[in-house]
Amino acid sequence: MATGTLYTYPDNFRAYKGLIAAKYSGSKVTIAPNFKLGETNKSNDFLQKFPLGKVPAFVSDDGTTLFESNAIAFYLSSNELRGNNAKDTAQIWQWINFGDNEICPASCTWVFPCMGIMPFNKQSSEKAKEEIKACLNILNKHLETKTYLVGERISLADISVCCNLLHLYKWVLEPSFRQPYTNVNRWFTTMINQPNVKSVIESFPLCEKMAQFDGKKFAEMHGKTKPEKKEKHEEKQENRKSPKKEEKEEVLDEPPKERSTDPFSKCPKTSFVFDDWKKQYSNFDIETVALPYFWENFDKENCSIWKCDYKFADELRMTFMTSNLIRGMFQRLDKMRKNSFGSMVVTGVDNNNTIHGLWLWRGQDLAFTLDDNLQIDYESYDWVKLDPNSDETKQMVRKYFVMEEEFFEKFCDGQIFK
Repeated sequence: MATGTLYTYPDNFRAYKGLIAAKYSGSKVTIAPNFKLGETNKSNDFLQKFPLGKVPAFVSDDGTTLFESNAIAFYLSSNELRGNNAKDTAQIWQWINFGDNEICPASCTWVFPCMGIMPFNKQSSEKAKEEIKACLNILNKHLETKTYLVGERISLADISVCCNLLHLYKWVLEPSFRQPYTNVNRWFTTMINQPNVKSVIESFPLCEKMAQFDGKKFAEMHGKTKPEKKEKHEEKQENRKSPKKEEKEEVLDEPPKERSTDPFSKCPKTSFVFDDWKKQYSNFDIETVALPYFWENFDKENCSIWKCDYKFADELRMTFMTSNLIRGMFQRLDKMRKNSFGSMVVTGVDNNNTIHGLWLWRGQDLAFTLDDNLQIDYESYDWVKLDPNSDETKQMVRKYFVMEEEFFEKFCDGQIFK
């Protein structure tokens, strides 16, 4: 039985995994008192134990330190929650990874703007809705003949996936949206009403009306410029073609205009026009037209080329899940599109695959450090800056831009960020 202290802020769905697992296993967990996000986790004492400075984080009474919510939950679980044999354990981790890689990124993209945490992007939000529908369909089919995700009892898989769904069921899965997923609804309500779960998340009201982005709330939370007055906004609307009622409501839900949302605004200006390059890449033969254009126009002084390789290939399982990792990363990098271009490739097979990529952007430093919102994924990769004058770099650019299967060992999937 494990005992120790958990560092987290209130209502952290990731921390709930470990707290619920502890309830089932009898582990004794104390939540660190007086924890202040942005202060406690930035202190020297905290960073010595947890260099990433992220929560949840756990210190056991014997001195063991753990970060990452799934590792903490596993440590605090009983053998019954972890699986009684290798097959069950593998299936449990399958669903844990499904929750983290498929549900969580789309949930955050959709729900966080409604909570005022992130800015609103209509295209990303609509895409996230479709991804959630796909996830719910998979779960609904799986639970058609099952009470729980793995075996006949609650496991760490149920706890983890349930926690990843909490924000969705609380904020956006209104009755009409969730109605088709009867098996998932039955399983989810069973989970949140379990005494050990309820003792952690307490009363949990299901969403009655889908939450929408509130530009004023976002501005207040982030200290941004206040939205325009209603009269001025309506005057602008009258100058447009009269939209349908539903379209007008969507316009009113857009976030306020910010003076500058371009993370590259402080980088030196470049003669390389990314939009023109992307048109060449999309509309003409890559080998004979686009690549010559690229090398004739690429600004070596004010732009840079980078190679990346995924650090944690041993944690990747199904190749379609790995591909979804890339799609989730692309969604979260929307602010980079104007001044960057990337090619990401999945190689390998199920349970033995990884990700490689080639990127170019304005500036000579890692672009992800320009904005806090761009830093979610980049630390999962090793980044190496390439010499644009070397023949090796030119061959690598051709390899990733043309993206022929024969160029990669065990090519599985390729995606372009543009």
